[in-house]
Amino acid sequence: MTMKTIGLLGGMSWESTASYYRALNEGVRAALGGLHSAKLCLYSVDFAEIERLQHADDWDATAEILSQAARSVEAGGADFLLIGTNTMHKVAPQVAKAVSIPLLHIADATAHRLATDGVSRVGLLGTRFTMEHDFYKGRITEGFGIEVLVPDEGQRDQVHEVIFHELCLGQVKEASRQRYLEIIESLREKGAEAVILGCTEIALLVQQSHTAVPLYDTAAIHAEEAVKWAIGD
Repeated sequence: MTMKTIGLLGGMSWESTASYYRALNEGVRAALGGLHSAKLCLYSVDFAEIERLQHADDWDATAEILSQAARSVEAGGADFLLIGTNTMHKVAPQVAKAVSIPLLHIADATAHRLATDGVSRVGLLGTRFTMEHDFYKGRITEGFGIEVLVPDEGQRDQVHEVIFHELCLGQVKEASRQRYLEIIESLREKGAEAVILGCTEIALLVQQSHTAVPLYDTAAIHAEEAVKWAIGD
């Protein structure tokens, strides 16, 4: 067996990229045993630049940054590509066109898991961009027939602010965890059978042990699927 090399675009934020790196290596070790670890080519961007362009609504500029990064990991020997963030999948089509290697889409990996588990209506937490724009919700609904519910506007603001001003800085606050759990409960009351942690940092704050509502950690699911691609499972 020849293990494939994973190309990972990270740094968005590096806090969650560290979780990806651990999950990919632990996944390969669990699958193959011994001293096996993931063959990986990582390009980590400066998130301050990306975040400024996101909030300026200049997605074309972010697409160019990530496309260049994708070309770099392809040149470095990557066999396929992960974008280690939910929000930046908004420019996944442009990034995919920039390279000749396949892109493993985080929403597809998550939706496959939801469909396998029989979930037909799911809540979504993430950045304001992920919760409000259609690139993520629409892909899940159109591709897999799963209804996606999001928090109300005030709750979306709270979720977004915690991500950028706390979690991306490595700050985990109990008050923010409680607020997230209240929002998760409100999604359950709206009919959500489960909730997608649709920002790769959210799992730093909220884990399954905190709630009876089934949680889908997108970073973990993305990494698990990448391990399968890498080892040919």
